Amino acid sequence: MAFSTGSSSGPMADINVTPLVDVMLVLLIIFMITVPMLSHKIKIDLPQPTPPPPVPPPPPPEPINLVVKSSGQLFWNDTPITEEALQAQLGILAKKDPRPENQPELKIRADRNTKYQLIATVMADAKNAGMVKIGFVSPQGE
Repeated sequence: MAFSTGSSSGPMADINVTPLVDVMLVLLIIFMITVPMLSHKIKIDLPQPTPPPPVPPPPPPEPINLVVKSSGQLFWNDTPITEEALQAQLGILAKKDPRPENQPELKIRADRNTKYQLIATVMADAKNAGMVKIGFVSPQGE
C-alpha cells in the first residue's frame, strides 16, 4: 500500500486486494467442503484377464533300447549295429539337442554272461558322445 503525502490531489492508482483475497478464501472453503460430498464410489465388477493356459511340455523322446549280447554283438532297437556306428549314432543324438530333458534315454540290456569290459566300453562311448540319460534294463526271464 502506498501512502500519499497529501500534496497530490490526483486519484489513487493502487487496487485494494483484501476483498479479492477474502472472496477467494471463501470460495476455497466452499469447494473443500462440497467436493468430498460429490464423489460417490460406484462398485463395478470389471472382467479380469485370464492368463493363457500353460504350454504343455513336449512329449519325451522315445527311449533307445541297446542290447549287448554276451558274444559282443550290439543291437540298436533290435537292429544289429557295430561299435563305430553306435558311436556315430550316439554323437548325432547327443548333438541334436544337448539339453538333458530333451535327450532320449539309452536303455542298456545285457545278457547275464556279458563281460563287464564290453558294457563299460558302451557306457564310455555314450558318455563321450554327450549322452546324459543312461539306464539299465534287467534281462527278461531272470
